[in-house]
Amino acid sequence: METPDWVDRSLYPFDGATREIAGHRIHCVDEGQGPVLLMLHGNPTWSFVWRDVIGTLSDRFRCIAPDLPGFGFSEAPAGFDGRPASIAEVLGAFVRDLDLRDVVLVAQDWGGPIGLSIVERMPERFTGLVLGNTWAWPVTGDKHFERFAGFMGGRVGTWLIRHANLFVNAMIPVGHKRRRPSRAEMRHYRKPLATPARREASAVLPREIVRSADFLAEVEAGLPALRDLPALLLWADRDIAFRRAELERWRRELPGAEVVMIRGAGHFVQSDAPEEFASAIRAWHARDASPAR
Repeated sequence: METPDWVDRSLYPFDGATREIAGHRIHCVDEGQGPVLLMLHGNPTWSFVWRDVIGTLSDRFRCIAPDLPGFGFSEAPAGFDGRPASIAEVLGAFVRDLDLRDVVLVAQDWGGPIGLSIVERMPERFTGLVLGNTWAWPVTGDKHFERFAGFMGGRVGTWLIRHANLFVNAMIPVGHKRRRPSRAEMRHYRKPLATPARREASAVLPREIVRSADFLAEVEAGLPALRDLPALLLWADRDIAFRRAELERWRRELPGAEVVMIRGAGHFVQSDAPEEFASAIRAWHARDASPAR
């Protein structure tokens, strides 16, 4: 694809490519050679959030970072509902289309349950899990999540996301604790969601934190089958979304997982602390997830 002129190549030096998947135009970064890392972002980011991790790891790994439908440079067809179950169907088709094998899922935020749904449906293609701050079970009844979903996914929050790009303008700065995103970085988050129509995907996902309980219950039910996979939990301890309680739940769900605490980092841990994030993956893969282990 032709890179838009607003992209700063010093920040995002990737050419990327698009693939036609089930009526969607899915853009992805595909950099490097070696074991495959499938990097899935959440709301309201895109492959840009992985840029420094990709830059660090592409000397050793094949880093594949698609933009979810409706985010970044990806385009969803008219009528696409943007729900996580639907996104998982599209990205599952993306994995099959590229015939990806021996894959390590690297996921954060909504990328977690969406990616784990894919792993559970095609386990033969995956060899490991790297999870940043995320979850994979229903949160109905948890006031922490219900309050957030109620506002951001309610009438006022939805209007503000669509018409004021609230999720980008508020959550990107709040989700970085170690550093402040630069004006250039913020421009790269705002530009792909430059119109109310382009912000529809970002407006749908907050309410789905509660409304997609059935999808999340299906992902939860499949977690025991993943316990034999090598797993790494990279956990930012200053995330306002996913707390110590979610980390402890992950320790129970994946009791064999290695846990690396990234002190002082916020929700967008892969962007807030990319060097630590990438270094932990490199060391863990060499020790626990390499096919030669």
